Amino acid sequence: MPRLFTGLEIPESLGLSLSFLRGGLPGAKWIDVENHHITLRFIGDVDERTADEIAEELSRVKRRRFEVRIEGVMAFGGRQPHSLVAKVAPSAALSELQSEHERICQRLGLPAEPRRFTPHVTIARCKGVAHEAVAEWLALRGGFSGGAFEVERFVLYSSKASRGGGPYVIEGEWGLEADPRGRTSGFGFGLSQRVPRVAPIVGRLHPRFATSG
Repeated sequence: MPRLFTGLEIPESLGLSLSFLRGGLPGAKWIDVENHHITLRFIGDVDERTADEIAEELSRVKRRRFEVRIEGVMAFGGRQPHSLVAKVAPSAALSELQSEHERICQRLGLPAEPRRFTPHVTIARCKGVAHEAVAEWLALRGGFSGGAFEVERFVLYSSKASRGGGPYVIEGEWGLEADPRGRTSGFGFGLSQRVPRVAPIVGRLHPRFATSG
């Protein structure tokens, strides 16, 4: 039974920038750079049939490419922080894509996501680390800016139940349409040189979803 979520990949250039934030906070568990991502919709543990139905619906999403901007760092959890994250600037295109994924999941009978969508990249788990230590770490890195990149595709990830982040496996990916006016992000953080495209999971049991005999 796969544990799934949809998300956006992080370009290698941005991953490198985020890696420079590691350290300086004893007790924090840092997420490996290759597991950085922006979650769009956490789906959870589903059976293989539902997984294929989700993939088929995702293949029908038709949207334009858009920019994502990383601006600053923060902690989730208030006075009992549990995660350090890089903040993603809100945008209409990002929210609309996430909302479409939410509608797909609800149409297939999955429960609604109760949490408000707050786009971010998790860079560390810090449960058990003192609030004061986290606040000091954030204060020293308050000027961080990761720049922007153009989103060219969204993906369906699977993961094993574990603490921390990853490892994650891309089970399917679907490209976004290029702007017919030829507009680009202009930041050089594009994903065009990353993982080669793979066939989406449509109407069949994906090998990675299969359970061992």
